[in-house]
Amino acid sequence: MERIPIHLLRFILLAFVQIFLLKNMGYYNLSTPFLYVLFILVLPFKTPNWLVYLAAFCMGLTIDAFYDTLGLHALACTVMAWTRIIFISLTVSTEDRETEPEPGMSEMGFRWFLIYSFTLIFVHHFALFLFEIFRLSGFGEALLSTLLSTIFTLFLVVLSQFIFYRKKSR
Repeated sequence: MERIPIHLLRFILLAFVQIFLLKNMGYYNLSTPFLYVLFILVLPFKTPNWLVYLAAFCMGLTIDAFYDTLGLHALACTVMAWTRIIFISLTVSTEDRETEPEPGMSEMGFRWFLIYSFTLIFVHHFALFLFEIFRLSGFGEALLSTLLSTIFTLFLVVLSQFIFYRKKSR
C-alpha cells in the first residue's frame, strides 16, 4: 500500500517517455521500442490478479489514446498481464512471492529476469503486431516486427534495470 505513489509515478513517467520520446523512434517500421511494458513487468508479486489486469489495460488504453490504435495496445497489455500471471505462478515459489517485493533484476537475478522479460515482451509484441496487421498473409511481417521490436525493447528494459539496479540487502 505504501508504494502506490511510486507505481503511479512509474505509470506516468513510462507513458510520458513512450508518448513523447519513443513514439517516432524505430527502424523502418520494423522495430519500435515499447518501453511502457516495463510498468507491467515490475508490478509487485503481491498485486492481485484483477489489479494487474486493470493496470495493464489502463496503461494500454493510455498509449492507445496517443497512438490512435483503437485498443490494440490495451489488448496486447491485457494478454501480457495474463501471461505474466501464468509465468510467475509457474516459475516463482510462493515463498519467494512473499519475500521478494517485485520481479526486478536485483531481486530475482539477471537470468530469471531476462527470460521473464523476453517472454512477456514477445507475447505483448506478437499480439500487438498480429492484430495490427490482422491478415494471415502478413504473419511473416508480424513475426519479423515482433522479433526486432522485442530485441529493441528488451535492450531498453535491461538497460533501465541496470541504471536503477539495487544491490540485494541479504
